[in-house]
Amino acid sequence: MSGTQTAPTDVRFADIEEAHRALAPIMEAVAAVGGPHCEVVLHDLSEGDLEHSIHAILNGHVSGREEGGPSTNLGVEVLRDGSQDHNAYGYRARTADGRELISSSVYYRDHEGRIIASLCINRDLSPLQGAMDALAALAPEMSTGETASEPPRELVGPDVATVLDDMIAEAIATVGRPTPAMTKADRIEVLRLLEARGAFHIKRAAERVSARLGVSRVTTYGYLDEVRRGQG
Repeated sequence: MSGTQTAPTDVRFADIEEAHRALAPIMEAVAAVGGPHCEVVLHDLSEGDLEHSIHAILNGHVSGREEGGPSTNLGVEVLRDGSQDHNAYGYRARTADGRELISSSVYYRDHEGRIIASLCINRDLSPLQGAMDALAALAPEMSTGETASEPPRELVGPDVATVLDDMIAEAIATVGRPTPAMTKADRIEVLRLLEARGAFHIKRAAERVSARLGVSRVTTYGYLDEVRRGQG
């Protein structure tokens, strides 16, 4: 089932080190079976540092990340509301250079119930897609011409700024109007979409949003206040 979500795991850890000791053999097992195109990541979410959340990673070349690297937009969503169940399996994701992934994420809490870690698996689909394209070229009548219309749930970038830029681009695309032609209502809708995904938990988010929308930071904060008042 693609993109399915389930109840949180009952396994709890005292801290990220205990989580790593317990999950390291599972990470090795998954990476060994999945092969070089399967990335396995353990994120430390205990401190809320999304720019340096990667505690351990195998096959990091898939996303171009390494230990000490960043989280993704899903980490932002967890930081925004840790009370929700965030486990998800078999959802679509995308790398910063446009490669499609199939991914799963499992979140772990400490004994007080705070989310402190996530175990994420990202399988690069580009080798399989390349093989399918080659087969389609040999037997074009077998190609249906269908493409996936569902946008990726996760944006996997080499740094948080890249993830934020992708979030902004998706919000602008959802509104469906070029930024120079946007009305105030259009810009407020962009901010509403970003606020709903927790984008403003990322450092300097308002600056990057202002630059993309072509407005001042004061204007952006004013729009954001309107969004938040409307949600209150």
